[in-house]
Amino acid sequence: MSTVDVPLEPRDYGSKVAAVEPGGVEFIPLEERHGSPVQLLWTWASPNLEFATVFVGVIGTLFFGLSFTQAALAILLGTALGAITHGYLSTMGPRTGLPQMVASRTAFGFWGNALPAVVSSVMAGIGWFAVNSVSGALALASLTDLPDVVCLLIVVGIQVVVAFFGHNFVHVFERFAFPVLAVIFLVAIVVVFTKADPGAPSGGGGFGGFMLLASASFGYAAGWNPYASDYSRYLAPTTGRVQVFACAGLGIFLSCAVLELAGAAAVTAGADPFFGNPTTAFTDLLPSFLGNLTLLAIALGAVCANVLNIYSGAMAFLTLEIRLPSHIRRALVAGVFGVIGFFVGWSGLQDAGSKYENFLLVIAYWVAPWLGVILTDRLLRRGTPSVGAMLTKGYANWAGPIAFVVATVVSVWLFSDQTKYVGPIPSNHPGVGDLTPVVGFLIAAVLYAVLYRPLAAPTPPTPAAVASEA
Repeated sequence: MSTVDVPLEPRDYGSKVAAVEPGGVEFIPLEERHGSPVQLLWTWASPNLEFATVFVGVIGTLFFGLSFTQAALAILLGTALGAITHGYLSTMGPRTGLPQMVASRTAFGFWGNALPAVVSSVMAGIGWFAVNSVSGALALASLTDLPDVVCLLIVVGIQVVVAFFGHNFVHVFERFAFPVLAVIFLVAIVVVFTKADPGAPSGGGGFGGFMLLASASFGYAAGWNPYASDYSRYLAPTTGRVQVFACAGLGIFLSCAVLELAGAAAVTAGADPFFGNPTTAFTDLLPSFLGNLTLLAIALGAVCANVLNIYSGAMAFLTLEIRLPSHIRRALVAGVFGVIGFFVGWSGLQDAGSKYENFLLVIAYWVAPWLGVILTDRLLRRGTPSVGAMLTKGYANWAGPIAFVVATVVSVWLFSDQTKYVGPIPSNHPGVGDLTPVVGFLIAAVLYAVLYRPLAAPTPPTPAAVASEA
């Protein structure tokens, strides 16, 4: 076995902003470490200050038939769980100096990690990218009256440029976008709640609808989990874990919960985004000037989200160790993902609402088993970074892939409550709802715990080049 992606000299990147980040998923040397935990607050808040977040709440009261109170409880529960796991995973960045999908090798092994890495890169660099690009393009089209496809091209172009520059430019972009987005959305949300009727009766969603929305809210928040340490790995290893956990977790929780609650309230105020342009259905509740500002914020928020999606999608892809010129590999992959995401987004400009609902549930279906494996692995290793397992080519741990695949297949087969497939449990017991993420997490965690000792190879020593930095 040999080590991979361990630099032997500084990359001379440091805290530069107007510079393309070199390399890809390599260990970050100590002389390159910089930043503070507070930057994680806006880096994780800005991407969720967009209409895709609002729409999570919309589907609870509009599609799942919940009252506002029921929707609010489901939103807070699902978002809190996703934010907690996100905060924890973010603490691994400073300790390892590695992105999240490289850290995932301890639980999946070097070659087995290809499975979650491919899923992660497709979901981030193409799936989420297309979803958010559509909402941003529709908002820009409503604001400017330009054709939808032209607006999509503009939004995608900005996203690719920012992601192309890399880590430092991404953090700065999110920081400057945060106050603009926060102020506009806060004012818009206040207006929406003044017109809402939180006491409006439900449409009979019951426990089934509650679990669907809780799963969707969890999937939205936890959808960022596979990229958590991508944005904390440049922090010094001495950075306080509590601060990293709090800033990353709160950035996710506050932005997601507040906007999703606003989406649920908007439906009780008379918004019906199921037909036509969903973004204008929300902004039509606002005075024209504020509505236009909100459309602008929706477009900017979509860019903020997809900057991270392209960057992390490229990071996940690079963990496959496909050989490209080292100094441009990340930037090159980011550009390719942007092109693919544009065409996928183009195909989704029509019927965005129902496609988004299904996509949210699919996110939770795979993230929950992945988390079950990752968190159980951390528990069994007693929280140690295990950098040797992350950087040793050929390290084997087949407990992770087996637990992940079995948990995903069994939970989806039995409990899925999708439009195109309903499992035997919700089919025969509609009141149960969609328990796929819960069951998937539990099966993966238990199965990994059972298989870990017989299937996981001994942890290799930390490579000398990295150990000398620590």
